[in-house]
Amino acid sequence: MNAEFIAALNQLEKEKGIEKEVLIEAIESALISAYKKHFDEENVKVTVSRDSGEASVYSLRTVVKEVEDGTHEISPEEASKINPAFELGDIVEVEVTPKTFGRIAAQTAKQVVVQRIREAERGVIYDEYANREGDIVNGVVRRREGRDIMLDLGRAEAVLRGSEQVHSENYKQGDRLKAYIVEVNKTTKGPEIIVSRTHPGLLRRLFELEVPEIHDGIVEIKALAREAGSRAKVAVFSNDDKVDPVGACVGTKGVRVQTIVRELRGEKIDVVRWSEDEAEFVGYALSPAKVVRVDLNEEHHVATVIVPDYQLSLAIGKEGQNARLAAKLTTWKIDIKSETEIAETAARREAEKLFAVDEDTEDETIEESPHGEESPHDDGGLEGPDDDPIEDESQGLAVGKEDIETDLASDETDQGTEEDDRVEDGEGDL
Repeated sequence: MNAEFIAALNQLEKEKGIEKEVLIEAIESALISAYKKHFDEENVKVTVSRDSGEASVYSLRTVVKEVEDGTHEISPEEASKINPAFELGDIVEVEVTPKTFGRIAAQTAKQVVVQRIREAERGVIYDEYANREGDIVNGVVRRREGRDIMLDLGRAEAVLRGSEQVHSENYKQGDRLKAYIVEVNKTTKGPEIIVSRTHPGLLRRLFELEVPEIHDGIVEIKALAREAGSRAKVAVFSNDDKVDPVGACVGTKGVRVQTIVRELRGEKIDVVRWSEDEAEFVGYALSPAKVVRVDLNEEHHVATVIVPDYQLSLAIGKEGQNARLAAKLTTWKIDIKSETEIAETAARREAEKLFAVDEDTEDETIEESPHGEESPHDDGGLEGPDDDPIEDESQGLAVGKEDIETDLASDETDQGTEEDDRVEDGEGDL
């Protein structure tokens, strides 16, 4: 190794961001291992000159009165030749660099440098992307491995797993995509960068990049709900009364939001106003439907929303999507009803109340009449001898009996007359 080697290390430091001192220390450690393997000596030290790049090997020996092991010990006389200041027990570095060590050192240095560069690059990439979790990266689709898509990020490669892909999107080799960094893991093969196209954070970061008011903190994204590839709702609030949060996010003629829609390949986005008033916020969240009234049930955390009849289907949305996203956005359970339905319900309840009142009145009449102080047949409480109900009943029964007996006698007389008539007519023989 020579000065060209040091120059190469300086160049690597600039290009790869790896400090030259780190590489030299790694080379020294590798050379120690190589020397021990080839020369069967354990207690050694290797140094590489920072200026010339030359490597030197030193044997570490202890100063003792009587030398028993020449590879580990040295006499005071020999030590004084190197440095008169050495005393008993001191460690003396004796140079033992072999003539053939240059070739061994060169081969070892090459392997170590290559390995260290790889490790350093992995470490730099890991540190770079680990600090960017929750951020957006631009990548190019390179290949497909099973259900996973591999994205080329330049210095690194990211994985777009099947579960993080939008089912309505078709990825082709060479396509450029923006993706959201979900997680960065350190592995033996280097950092594993996992990205997503379905994460709500992707939509949030796109708004932050596209809308300067959000980046500057004037407009805040208070809540966000998304069904990737289909539709999303974003609730925004302005800290400046002079700035319209919805208008800032939509942009002139919808330019800003349309840029985000194109990046998400046609996903519809509703930008709504956020409000501290929960009922008002629920009404905003159901946009584009118009809301008549919102009633909140705090105990069950349910919001009953009343809309005009012609707005009912719009408020619910296709397959209930609009109501579902509004519920996610506001965290309230939403029950949507039309004005007609509310009116019918109110009329039915009123009828039930009237019916219940009529039943109560009838029950009171039935209960009070037999024992009331007055009755329709009451003559003021005066009773005569002919007013006894028992006597009237007996008279009624007696008259009825006489009438029955008279009717029976009349029937017998009529029957006898009919028989006599038949005999006279010649029917008596029968």
